[in-house]
Amino acid sequence: MENPTPPLAFDPHSERILFYLQRFKNLTYEELATLLQLAKPRHLAASEVYMQQNSTHRKIALILKGLIRVYTVKQNGDEITTELNWEDQLVASQDAIFLDKPSRFTYQAMEDTDLLEIEYDALQALLESTPKLESTRKYFLMTMLAQSMDRIESFVLLSPEERYRQLVEQKPNIINRVPNKYIATFLGITPVSLSRLRRRMASRHER
Repeated sequence: MENPTPPLAFDPHSERILFYLQRFKNLTYEELATLLQLAKPRHLAASEVYMQQNSTHRKIALILKGLIRVYTVKQNGDEITTELNWEDQLVASQDAIFLDKPSRFTYQAMEDTDLLEIEYDALQALLESTPKLESTRKYFLMTMLAQSMDRIESFVLLSPEERYRQLVEQKPNIINRVPNKYIATFLGITPVSLSRLRRRMASRHER
């Protein structure tokens, strides 16, 4: 009798190894394998919450497959989507990691999602004992900071239509993976305004 298919697992000596070597160009294969020994696979079912608001979850995860929405709930009950994170992007509570405070946001899988997760405190301990890996922590932190800065700059410098175009350019299939109401709040507009924006863009394209 054959054994059942094992759950999601990560072998640092095979799967996606070229991807990680490209990300961490200063590390050797062996050093990267040591780092990835800390990583654990995590599967989220569609709609499953990864981190709840007020969580002190100090983990950094790389999305191998799937999509995670980050949102908060206003006093009137409206949900505001602040982030959409997909394949090969990092997801973490910046409140917990940068500020050592409970998260102000909820992180939820929009579809079946596979993560590669590292405990930030365990990562710090490894880096302190292995100075060569210190640049790895900087990579994680700078990537998180860059994602936040890109988000802020898009609201300061771009119109809603430009933000929409940028989103679709970054992830063309995003409109098929995320409900319109979440995309609208992510862009800072209402669902009605999003529909009008799409009609206006389609009309110009047909001319």
